[in-house]
Amino acid sequence: AFVKEVLGLSKEPWELSPVVLTSELLHEHLRSEGEINHIPQVKAAFDAAAKGNDLLLLEGGGSLREGYVVGLPTPQVALSLGSRVLVIIKYRGQVRVLDDALTAQTRLGEALSGFIINRVPAEANSFVSDLVVPFLENKGMSVFGILPESRALAALTVSDLVNVLGAEILTKYYQPQSMIENLTVGAMTAEAALHRFRKYPKKAVITGGDRTDIQLAALETSTTCLVLTGNLQPSPLILKQSEEFGVAVLLVRTNTMETIEKIDTIFGKTRLGQTKKLEQFQSLVDENVDMNKLYKAIGLS
Repeated sequence: AFVKEVLGLSKEPWELSPVVLTSELLHEHLRSEGEINHIPQVKAAFDAAAKGNDLLLLEGGGSLREGYVVGLPTPQVALSLGSRVLVIIKYRGQVRVLDDALTAQTRLGEALSGFIINRVPAEANSFVSDLVVPFLENKGMSVFGILPESRALAALTVSDLVNVLGAEILTKYYQPQSMIENLTVGAMTAEAALHRFRKYPKKAVITGGDRTDIQLAALETSTTCLVLTGNLQPSPLILKQSEEFGVAVLLVRTNTMETIEKIDTIFGKTRLGQTKKLEQFQSLVDENVDMNKLYKAIGLS
């Protein structure tokens, strides 16, 4: 709904996503004796969406491995629709970024327009700009930009945490869209915790409900919320100070390790479902992507 509103799309989501990989569809494919071809279905939706428009943006799979089981891998879809492909490579290390680029070139061939290298940490920026980009461009591949890693874009909201943890909100103060840029676990002495907490702003602190010392240390620093594990109620002092400082307190039944595992499933995965994040992302693109070069590569200039 957010994307539809921001882009001013008139078509319904099911018209723009004609094939959705559900458990039922997967089972149908696995039981089918013949091949099920979804390309005509995708092509019909493509033609309907393209009518009256100068440019149509298609979202590919999360990786070039996706889609094969239902006959819709990105290379085949791009070939069938005559599309050009912009590949976003997440930086995962010096060797991996190069392997990912070369693999994309091999699989996409002439359909490849080029790359944007995403989430590059500050310490890797010179390696990517001084070595990776010239290497790829010498091999005939275009790199349109390098996007630095942004903690703000990878941040969660308090509402995200409540939903993924099934947490109970103990404080009257609760701002669901408050941002969490860092996660810290309070499983040390209060003195060590305070030293650590001061390094990380806008954080969620995960600790046992009985660790009042850790909770007080967290409240002395930039903390967005406390996540108290083990279904252990905090002291009234903690709730009182949390209300005063505008810190939400969440209570969960799981232990600390189980809680961290649940949060790990969503933390660091950028969601642009908030206007503020979208504006930050737009600024990042404006500053770091050569849009004229990209437009030329896809035939818009």
